[in-house]
Amino acid sequence: MGGLGEIGKNMTVVAYKDSLLVVDAGLAFPDDEMLGVDVVIPDFTYLLERQEQVAGVLLTHGHEDHVGALPYLLRDLPVPVYGTRFTLGIVKAKLKEYKLELHQDSREIQPGRWFHLGPFRIFPVRVTHSVPDAVGYGIETPAGLVVFTGDYKFDQTPVDGKGPDYDGLVELGRRGVLAMCGDSTNAERPGFTPSEREVGHTITEVFRQAPGRVIMATFASNIHRLQQAIDAAHQFNRRVAVVGRSMEETVAVARELGYLQDRGVIVELQELMKLPPERSVILTTGSQGEPMSALSRMAAAEHRRVELLPGDTVLLAATPVPGNEKLVHRTIDRLFGQGATVIYGSHAGVHVSGHGSREELKLMLNLLRPRYVIPVHGEYRHLIHHAQLAESVGVPRERILIGENGSVFEFSGEEGRIGGRVHAGAVYVDGLGVGDVGNVVLRDRRHLSKDGIVVVVCALKKDTGEILSGPEVLTRGFVYVREAEELLEEVRELVISVVDACRERQVVEWPAIKNKVRDALQDMLYNRTHRRPLILPIILEI
Repeated sequence: MGGLGEIGKNMTVVAYKDSLLVVDAGLAFPDDEMLGVDVVIPDFTYLLERQEQVAGVLLTHGHEDHVGALPYLLRDLPVPVYGTRFTLGIVKAKLKEYKLELHQDSREIQPGRWFHLGPFRIFPVRVTHSVPDAVGYGIETPAGLVVFTGDYKFDQTPVDGKGPDYDGLVELGRRGVLAMCGDSTNAERPGFTPSEREVGHTITEVFRQAPGRVIMATFASNIHRLQQAIDAAHQFNRRVAVVGRSMEETVAVARELGYLQDRGVIVELQELMKLPPERSVILTTGSQGEPMSALSRMAAAEHRRVELLPGDTVLLAATPVPGNEKLVHRTIDRLFGQGATVIYGSHAGVHVSGHGSREELKLMLNLLRPRYVIPVHGEYRHLIHHAQLAESVGVPRERILIGENGSVFEFSGEEGRIGGRVHAGAVYVDGLGVGDVGNVVLRDRRHLSKDGIVVVVCALKKDTGEILSGPEVLTRGFVYVREAEELLEEVRELVISVVDACRERQVVEWPAIKNKVRDALQDMLYNRTHRRPLILPIILEI
């Protein structure tokens, strides 16, 4: 339902006879062409048409691209949700914003323990990722065992000491894996992904050497990175304040559930502001340059409570998500402009990925030894690279199935194939509207953003079509009115001539008159300006 040929919006449905099991329900963030759109979620039509068949939702971990669409799904489809302790803690806080609660049959699952759900027998297996309590799933169906790896890397020295469950993965492999749906995000990257502890060394050195206040921006969900920052603050007798709504909410959940140890250094921002800069640390959002994030507002000197000071050290403990580079670089420039020292970029050792690189993907394939491989969670090139890796470790090419959103992967006995499609698409969320912004609206928004709009208003006599008032010409984003009076006068004259011609030809249907006005203005304005504004004729009958 999502996550194939794209990063984000991850959602898969496992179907056996009349039972459906959903794995993840994530969102994606809009690209530059989706003007005004807040987030993008999967189209749930397939599930809503089969509500009685849905046994529940399995969550692999608490990142937005895997749980962000849950509030929209549960609003229309109240089914049980299953996830680990931290994942459910994040989900509960998210649902609270939407005035929703988890279904009464929702359950906290324990990695390494089988449980039943409808005709499925499910084994959660612990994996390491950039968020606590991440799991993959072995789903035993009457047709065979299907494994979802979830997002993973093989971190040998995880910050929380909870490494991957190699025994569990090997046990699934011994049972015989019919199909593996595997994370493909880093299938292009050679070697192994470094441990999260490598970032901890950088954080410690920054805290040691910084002459004044340290402001660290990272993903709110990266609890392990936040823990290392708190540990470094404790080591160097600094105090920590958390700034930014999502960061504050996630830290509160992590502290409440015991996933984040505050070491006695976390204080309120008001208290931190009373301390000398060399004893102060701020953990904040905005590592992706989001315009309304706390760090972006600090960089623009618009934050209500935090003002950047000479001597501040800003640590961007993240790398830009593809598409966010311009926003991040703009924020970095503004931070330098405010007199801060900025530490950023892969060369600085401030970030490691939460996804396994090529050698780790090979290791997963060799541990599970699947009969069929379905690359998931990645753009198309990532899926192809993952397929090539699978072939290199001995999976026959005909048993590597590359699909797209909506593809149906059919398995019967030991045979598998792509057997058709179901309805699967993207739904745009814009403010309070869900799905009311479609391709036509986005096309108009792109048109408006490119060449602006011209509105022509005139009143015609109902019986004769004679112009009684106007035409009035209004423009936005097209020309500067005070310098284009001659052009706008030509527009008025052209509208009058078109309306008069329609009256002479006894054209009285208002839609026809509007179309003729629009066509005439499009040609004239393009010839005069080489621009194609959105033209909106408004005809009033009197």
